[in-house]
Order: sequence, then C-alpha cells, then structure tokens
Amino acid sequence: MQQPITHLVIRNPFGTMDVPAPDDSDVVDYAATAMLAGDAADGNAVAWAAIAAPSDPIEGLWASRWNGGADPTIAGDTPETWKQGRAEVRIAGSRVYLRFDWDDGRRHGLIDAARDGAGRLVGKYINLTTPAITCPWVGLVVDADRIDGCFPNGRLDFRR
Repeated sequence: MQQPITHLVIRNPFGTMDVPAPDDSDVVDYAATAMLAGDAADGNAVAWAAIAAPSDPIEGLWASRWNGGADPTIAGDTPETWKQGRAEVRIAGSRVYLRFDWDDGRRHGLIDAARDGAGRLVGKYINLTTPAITCPWVGLVVDADRIDGCFPNGRLDFRR
C-alpha cells in the first residue's frame, strides 16, 4: 500500500502540483524583454469569450486560449492553432494563480505569478498533465475582462 505524503505544502489554491521556482532567472530574464501593450491592436483585444465578471476585478472564472506550441496529443495541432478552454483565477497572499485547461478539459496548466507594478503579472507556467513542461509567463491585466499573456513561444491569454 502506498503511503500518502503528509508533509507536502501546496502554495497554489487549486491543490494541484505547484509551479517549480516561479520567480527563477528564466522568468526574470524573459520578463525583462516581454512586452504587452494592452492596446486595441493586440491579438487579444477582440472579445472572444463571454463569461460574466464577478465583483472582484481579477478572481473568478475566465476563458483561456494559447498558441505557440503544438500539443502532441491533439491530431493536426500546429504552433499557430489556438487551444481554447476554461480558466479560473485565484489570489493567495501576494500570488496570483491562473489554472486553465484545453483539449475539452483533458489537459491542464497552472501559472504562479507575482504582481509587478500596475497590472503586470510575472511568473511561470507548468503543464499539469506533463509536469516536465514549464516556462516563464508574463501577463498584463488590461481590465476586468481581459488578461493578455505571453511566454517565449507564443501567447497565453484570458478573457471573460
């Protein structure tokens, strides 16, 4: 019989595996060069989701989408293909956690980020289905209905 790990402390409010080292040098280096304007010309500016915003400006249900990498579990997927799904944002202390899915809920990811000034989020992503996949992520909270995001290979955006 396998014994449960009782000394494990989970940082994120979803109770899933934590993103390893969400503030490491890869994240800091990427954040130094990642630019998100949050303007009307951005690829995430046009509304593509319809989820009502709760009274809290960030927490709650969102829609998610990402591109910039081919998911080997999805036939015909390319780096240009948008993978859409559901998302939830939760705040725990000074951290912002964005948990999302794609492939009709069969695949899951988590972002652990810190606030960096007005509206900017800097952190790291982990693929909860394939935990060896991690990368830096930078987001910009444009408003209560839009978070623009990027990682070294593409975009990872949120809308409601």
